[in-house]
Amino acid sequence: MPVRVGVPKEVVDGERRVALVPEVVQKLVKGGVEVRIEAGAGAGSYYPDEAYEAAGASLTTDRRALFAESDILLGVQAPPTAEVAWLRPATIVVSFMNPSRNLATIAKLRDAQASAFALELLPRITRAQGMDALSSQATVAGYRAVLEASVHCPRLLPMLTTAAGTIRPAKVLILGAGVAGLMAIATARRLGGVVEAYDVRRAAGEQVRSLGAKFLELQINAEGTGGYARELTDEEKAQERTMVAEAVAQADIVITTANVPGRKAPRLVSREMVEKMKPGAVIVDMAAESGGNCELTKPGSAVLEHGVTILGPTNLPSEIPFHASAMYSKNLQAFLGLLIDADGKLVTKFDDEILAASLLVTAGEVRHAPTREALGAAK
Repeated sequence: MPVRVGVPKEVVDGERRVALVPEVVQKLVKGGVEVRIEAGAGAGSYYPDEAYEAAGASLTTDRRALFAESDILLGVQAPPTAEVAWLRPATIVVSFMNPSRNLATIAKLRDAQASAFALELLPRITRAQGMDALSSQATVAGYRAVLEASVHCPRLLPMLTTAAGTIRPAKVLILGAGVAGLMAIATARRLGGVVEAYDVRRAAGEQVRSLGAKFLELQINAEGTGGYARELTDEEKAQERTMVAEAVAQADIVITTANVPGRKAPRLVSREMVEKMKPGAVIVDMAAESGGNCELTKPGSAVLEHGVTILGPTNLPSEIPFHASAMYSKNLQAFLGLLIDADGKLVTKFDDEILAASLLVTAGEVRHAPTREALGAAK
């Protein structure tokens, strides 16, 4: 009997992405996988039901049966807490889980004896690059952040020489030069802005300069493990604040991208910094959902403070759902290669290093230590 993969429609407000796109469905079906899609699942990302049927998927309007009959359930967001009870024991769920914010769902998955993999827990190793959904979605988010900033900015980004005079290019400051930050730099440069960027990791300087931006130098090496930055000491934070404050004051657009997985986002832009910014300046806080890099950010809202517009988007990839879904779907295709063996059978032992690292729940046990501790504390 072939492995049955189910893709339900996303029901989180504002989520327009879909876990699988028709192109990937076709490849899975050719590989012997049975794919079932909830009707309308791809509508928000402009993949019609007809395209899924043409790719070999079967459509269903019975969401409960889709949950109950799937061997593997694929999603973008974690399944709704109330619907976890529909799963059979040993069903495999793969999605972004945001475990620290979805403890009730994690507890239900544990009690349902399901196995859940959290894509944000994937190890940063070469073999996992094709499955790295955090990076693929950060690429989309970094691009979209610059577009959002340009729409709200009252200035033109490129330098223009016209009969009405010369217009100087806008100054764009990117705080954080990870995947999202680098895409933001590249996009702002394409639009003609003069771009500066800062990251506590010295290694990021070469990447920033290769994109034609100026790298703000601070004599700190905060390279951490897994490609992330370590937390700064108090003295280092003071040096950082001084340099960042000067750059923020001169910028027309500031895009902040600093996130520490599983922790509250570091505070980079204070109220005092905002007060010294130019009238009409724009901040796009890409860490809004995890607490915000700017002190005045309100998640999901645009606020005007001291003449500065502060945007706190919480799901930027969903604003470009067609390609965000396509990239995410390819990540899931690669991940499924670890869950389905060469004979088309489900893997029963999750001892592969990638599976082991991303395994959140299995056989009634929460495997991810921080989540297990958080659940214990929540009782």
